[in-house]
Amino acid sequence: MTGSARDEPMAPSERHASGATVTIGIDIGGTAVRAAIVRPDGQLLETVRAATPATVERTETLLAELITELASRRPVTAVGLAVAGFVSTDRRRVMFAPHLAWRNAPVPERLTDRVGLPVVMDHDVNSAAWAEHRLGAARGAGVALLVAVGTGIGAGLVVDGQVYRGAFGVAPELGHIVVVPDGRSCPCGKRGCWERYCSGTTLAQTARELWEAGGPTALHDLAGGDPHALTGTMVAQAARAGDPVALEAIGDLGRWLGVGLAIASDVLDPAVIVLGGGVSGAADLFLADTRTVLSSMITGGGHRPQPQLALARFGDTAAMVGAALLARDGLELSPAQAARGAIR
Repeated sequence: MTGSARDEPMAPSERHASGATVTIGIDIGGTAVRAAIVRPDGQLLETVRAATPATVERTETLLAELITELASRRPVTAVGLAVAGFVSTDRRRVMFAPHLAWRNAPVPERLTDRVGLPVVMDHDVNSAAWAEHRLGAARGAGVALLVAVGTGIGAGLVVDGQVYRGAFGVAPELGHIVVVPDGRSCPCGKRGCWERYCSGTTLAQTARELWEAGGPTALHDLAGGDPHALTGTMVAQAARAGDPVALEAIGDLGRWLGVGLAIASDVLDPAVIVLGGGVSGAADLFLADTRTVLSSMITGGGHRPQPQLALARFGDTAAMVGAALLARDGLELSPAQAARGAIR
């Protein structure tokens, strides 16, 4: 297939593993599309990936090609899409996606017509939350919150075995809760949003501000002397080496993470908060600070159970796994339930 790259091939033992139903999960992001054949236990058997096209027609053609390619390798029964955008409550339409071409588009229906397989859809972080609830770090929790900290902050909530989407399909949009009135400007149009103080992007911004304020730092060499070339990955690398500026920046992120999680806990009262996203890979550097702030700021902290903090089991594959599980769940519904968008 043009434009796609295949990961490691399946071992023979995997090809002839359990005859359990397998489904396809596809994570559709602003820069890349990743698709996988997924077993019911969450194991990825094969994956393919490609750059995200810029138009609706090319995007849907690519998705059809990815599905067809994977289905040619192993019989699959359904497809789940995890989309980085607002999905309608019945999950039949992508209402808006800032980095994708769709606008109020009936994507699952159009793909079903093209590939001849049932196709279901959900928001990417909802899909990731479902994976962690069903098989990962939040398994068995009555109320589980996934907070994905990457370029921004995404969140997914599972309550009593159901993904909670809100009245219009956009909940919980935690990244844009204002934590600093009139604070840093945000692309959403507001100022002081949580993700402007707690994300991979703002980790680099905070480190840059500290660097420019003076003081020796190893970040100078990592960024080639250009503060604007800094990335969150560079900051984490320098922090692991003991650089004081990087450690201060990552400590700041950890504290803001605790602030936001305390607010979320006051509102949602989760039993488990699962941390995912790229920044979670550096959690050993800031999680202690996060726990301290969460404990100190949660309402009634000394007189109530506090949420367990856990790291995501599935990492950056969680959206694919969750989408595939949602597709499998959809096969168990009656046609009437599926028509109502009742797939959990």
